[in-house]
Amino acid sequence: MSSTFIPSPNIMRLFAWASVFAALAGCTGVAIDPIPTGTGQDRAPSLSRAELSQLRQLPNPKVVALEPSATGNRPEYEVWGKTYSVMESAQGYQAEGVASWYGAKFHGRRTSSGEVYDMYQLTAAHRSLPIPVFARVTNLRNGLSTIVRINDRGPFHAERLIDLSFAAAVKLDFHQAGTAPVRIEVLEQPSSEEPHQEPYQDHEQPYFLHAGQFSSEDQARSALGRLASLGNSSVQIIALERGGFALRIGPIASKPGLNRLQALLIALDIGLPTLVPGG
Repeated sequence: MSSTFIPSPNIMRLFAWASVFAALAGCTGVAIDPIPTGTGQDRAPSLSRAELSQLRQLPNPKVVALEPSATGNRPEYEVWGKTYSVMESAQGYQAEGVASWYGAKFHGRRTSSGEVYDMYQLTAAHRSLPIPVFARVTNLRNGLSTIVRINDRGPFHAERLIDLSFAAAVKLDFHQAGTAPVRIEVLEQPSSEEPHQEPYQDHEQPYFLHAGQFSSEDQARSALGRLASLGNSSVQIIALERGGFALRIGPIASKPGLNRLQALLIALDIGLPTLVPGG
């Protein structure tokens, strides 16, 4: 499943400005080693409910082998007069602490790895882990989790352990609270010797697609009607535990069928689908 967030025109405008900022940064030779956060208030982007729903449904990035970035991995670095050390290896790293997020103030700026920060992608900043590295972050208040790619340095506040992108904070449902207690677990690439099985090939447990997040059953029925008109009869309306409604499609029997449904849901602007097990 693609991890690309399909932005609205509102967000496309932000992307355009981010490209301008990135180009200017490249022209001025801005430093891409760890840099302080500076002064001024950070803020969340102005998004609709539908756009926030899309961010909540962003699929986790695939965990793959990563080469160390050319920048941001010095053994020691200094920020605001304090020296920080970078770990030689991330293997087996687990920790619990407070997570915060960074958003519009840094969107389009260079990260410590040299990449441009995109608040709509699932990334994060950590003071001491080698970068880049994948990690699972779990909100200890509500049990929600997401996978992020750590590619930046920070947060430079002793009481905080990790800075998540705005999209990751939305997935963990603390973008309004600002901070949350979390558990971090570094993830390693699965062994190439292990057989790879797609979840929809598991014959003991069927899988379904959940798509959309509708505030009323009437809205869900309208979306259902759009799918039914195209001959898809395996769609149901379900009530979500956190409130609202979604569409349940399946069971999914084949990869071509999965790809077709994903494309259909995105084309109809119903939302990014999530693959879930079901009875």
